Amino acid sequence: MCIRNSAQPSIKPIENTHNKETKKKIYYINETQISRVEKDCIARTTYKIRVILLRLNKLCKKTEKTKLYRIITGTTQPAHLLTLLAVATISCLINSEKNESRSQPSPILNLIYLGSVSAHFGTQLWMSFISGFTLYFSLPRRIFGKVQRALFPKYFLVNAILSLISLSIYLKHNNGNLVIPQVRFQVETLILCFLIELVVRLYLTPPLLRYMRQATEYEEEAGVGMEIGRHQPGILTQNKEYLQVYRSFRKLHMVIAIGNIVTLACSVVHLHYLSNKLTFS
Repeated sequence: MCIRNSAQPSIKPIENTHNKETKKKIYYINETQISRVEKDCIARTTYKIRVILLRLNKLCKKTEKTKLYRIITGTTQPAHLLTLLAVATISCLINSEKNESRSQPSPILNLIYLGSVSAHFGTQLWMSFISGFTLYFSLPRRIFGKVQRALFPKYFLVNAILSLISLSIYLKHNNGNLVIPQVRFQVETLILCFLIELVVRLYLTPPLLRYMRQATEYEEEAGVGMEIGRHQPGILTQNKEYLQVYRSFRKLHMVIAIGNIVTLACSVVHLHYLSNKLTFS
């Protein structure tokens, strides 16, 4: 017994000393890692970008509380105004001076044109066939809905801007050749693509986001919606209000999906036209 009692105290200091040494080692390792990260230019750049984005996010939230923002987003008049401005812009481009199409095309405009066409088509492919399916079969459905709520407005806004850029530059160089059926068809295709994306962004996306937000609130309250790759509403199958919201969401989502497919087809048609014009010297 004496030997056992005398041996136990000698073991504890050794264990404590070992723990202190390991803690010191861990501390020094973390300290060196932190110092390396602080010296890393990529980490510093990422941190600065994060600070800028946080400030912009704060500014956006502050803007959302203003009366002007509530008027713009709470009524349809601004959407009508933007649509009229878009139609007026296209009309001005079509009816501009015919001599501009005969001038030598600018290399910078050509670069912007090719960049907008390729970025537009790449964004469509990524969102339609890669990002959507990957996130849907990887994230809980409720989380997937929140991600899509953030991406949907930006997706159609960026696509509408890129379509307008492509249309403007193409009309600038070909407004004197609209009598040619091939050129006129390309102009009509680009106009159709732009108008669909503009209408989806201004008129269809806001109610879609509202339905998604309402459905998410019902699911969070009921504790469902965390399944991956399928829809299992659980007890919400007995909730008529939830079912009505979900049906409205599905119908509107189907209309937007059809519009997205049409714009994708327009992009393919225009790329096929450009490929026929491409020559390698």
